[in-house]
Amino acid sequence: MVYHVEDVMGTAVTIEITDPLPAATLAGLVERTCAWLHEVDRRFSTYREDSEISRLDRGELSLADCSPDTRAVLDACEALRRETGGTFDARAAGRLDPSGYVKGWSVEVASARLARAGALNHCVNAGGDVRGRGRPEPGRDWRVGIRHPWEPDRSAWVVAGTDFAVATSGTYERGPHVIDPHSGEPARALRSVTVTGPDLGLADAYATAALAMGMDGLLWLARLADSGSGYESAAITNDGHAYTSGGLPVAPDDPTADPPAAPEPEPAAART
Repeated sequence: MVYHVEDVMGTAVTIEITDPLPAATLAGLVERTCAWLHEVDRRFSTYREDSEISRLDRGELSLADCSPDTRAVLDACEALRRETGGTFDARAAGRLDPSGYVKGWSVEVASARLARAGALNHCVNAGGDVRGRGRPEPGRDWRVGIRHPWEPDRSAWVVAGTDFAVATSGTYERGPHVIDPHSGEPARALRSVTVTGPDLGLADAYATAALAMGMDGLLWLARLADSGSGYESAAITNDGHAYTSGGLPVAPDDPTADPPAAPEPEPAAART
């Protein structure tokens, strides 16, 4: 068993492997996983002037000259743009930025590589985008707390599973930063959107798209759950109402299955 924390992609990524593998094997798996995540950061970061994405956006690099991974990610983003009616758009903010897909995709790839290498029981958590496989120990599921958007020391829900992805997009940390490409304005109606399902890249993109849709995102998420695709969801509106799809894998003993509403605003006379 090994537990490692890596600072990469602007967040803390935790890698937990619970298979009883030799220490040297576990160390090698962690090292290769971290190397992959740093490679993704170098290639896709919009904060690095020399990344492929930045160079492609400035016209200094053609798509044909990009790596196969970059072309595959941009193809996936285009497919998601069509699937979401243009709401998931890698150019919504005016420049090329596939971040709404890349982080989840990179962790999904890392998890698949760990499984192929014999680590069948592991969990990789990249700042709340989580991919779990197998179990943390026999008879126990992986449990992932979905942060309460007004009370950072509490969970709104706890979801559990043995082979699933969990992605959350929200405004509670970075403010309204997800752009609705149809209006060109930051989306504000939803405070938090979580999507669970079989693939973390898609779950990450779906959560971002629903947040960008605002209140229309609630109906879109319901239709996604009803489609039989395996993606379930939870959302909290900016005024404190909570919604979940019927198949959300909430932990059976989760005491926060009905998250409290947003704090009531103080009366004007009480404000200073």
